[in-house]
Order: sequence, then structure tokens, then C-alpha cells
Amino acid sequence: MSTLLACSTATSKTPDLRDIVPAQPVAENTEVKGLQTAVFAGGCFWGVEGVFEHVKGVTDSRSGYAGGDAKTANYDAVSDGKTQHAEAVQVTFDPTKVTYSQLLTIFFSVAHDPTELNRQGPDTGTQYRSAVFYVNDEQKKLTEDFIKAIDAAKSFPNPVVTQVVPLVKFYDAEAYHQDYLKNHPNDPYIVYHDLPKLAELKKRFPDLWKD
Repeated sequence: MSTLLACSTATSKTPDLRDIVPAQPVAENTEVKGLQTAVFAGGCFWGVEGVFEHVKGVTDSRSGYAGGDAKTANYDAVSDGKTQHAEAVQVTFDPTKVTYSQLLTIFFSVAHDPTELNRQGPDTGTQYRSAVFYVNDEQKKLTEDFIKAIDAAKSFPNPVVTQVVPLVKFYDAEAYHQDYLKNHPNDPYIVYHDLPKLAELKKRFPDLWKD
């Protein structure tokens, strides 16, 4: 099996989380000037990156690694499942056009299944874990409260297992991983596992969809 085919993610049907509101919602600062970043891990980074590339207000979405150190931030090492890295995606966004809470909603309801522990679909290992690597205290609070609200509403049959941990460093993945969905739309792997996520994004979030 090639290294590319080793990275696969099954699409799971997830509930519509647009009406989820934390019991004590945090007032999100949407008037911050300048671009912000968020880092999400939810299985193979191809599909997660592809989803966020089609969100209005997102200026860049990059595949990479988070959770480990520099010497193991490469695909061969991470694929062994023996590093602390997760395949992750760094999202750069304009908070005046799309809020962090909206990105969270998309992440939990479209990009992956947050109830699978150390796996997504057929892919197993800690490198495929569900995680939010927060960059500030506001992101931490928003994420933790959102997860509590999802569990309280019993939106999923099982509890959310997403880790909420501080981002130490994000490392870009190799060039051939970047824009993989966009560059290989006819790859059977992409067609089966990831294009359905884009269809769900367009269906559930038409106001945030961009071609």
C-alpha cells in the first residue's frame, strides 16, 4: 500500500449542530482586527483541509502536524503512530467574516466524527485522534463549552472524545499533501471519503460556502 493510500478517512453522518448553544455562552470577540489562526485534528488532514478551504472568511488552510516535536514532524514518522503528533490542519481566518464558533460547528458536524477515539473510520492510531489545539484562552473556553453543550444535548450516541490542548507548534506537512483534495478530485479515495463532506458543508452552511 502506498503512503498516500495509507491515509484514509471514512465519512460519518453527524448531527446538525447549528443550534447548539453552551449553557453559559462566552461573548466571542468578533471585532478583532487582523487574521486569526485555529488548529484542528480530525483524522486524515486531506479532508479536513478541503472542508475549511471552502469556508468563507478562511484565507488559508494547511495540512500539517501538531502535538509532537520538530524531529518527528514528517509523514513517515507520524504514520508509524509512535510520535505525539496528530495529522492537523491550520486554518487562517478573518474573524469579522467567520467566527471561531462557526469553525467549531463545522469541525464537529462536517469535518469528522468527534466520538471516535484515536481513529477516524478505518484509520487507527493516535495520529488520527480528534483534537483542538487552541492558541489562546478564548479558544480554549469556547471549545470546552461547545463540547459540554454537545454532550448535554446528546447530539451523538456516544460522548465527544476530542482533546482540547494548547498549541505548542504547528509544522507544515510535505508539499504533496497540500491542497490534495483540490488537486486530486477524481482520486477514488477522495471521491468516496471526502467529497461527501463538501456536499454536507454546502448543504448545511450555504451562507458560509465558497467555491
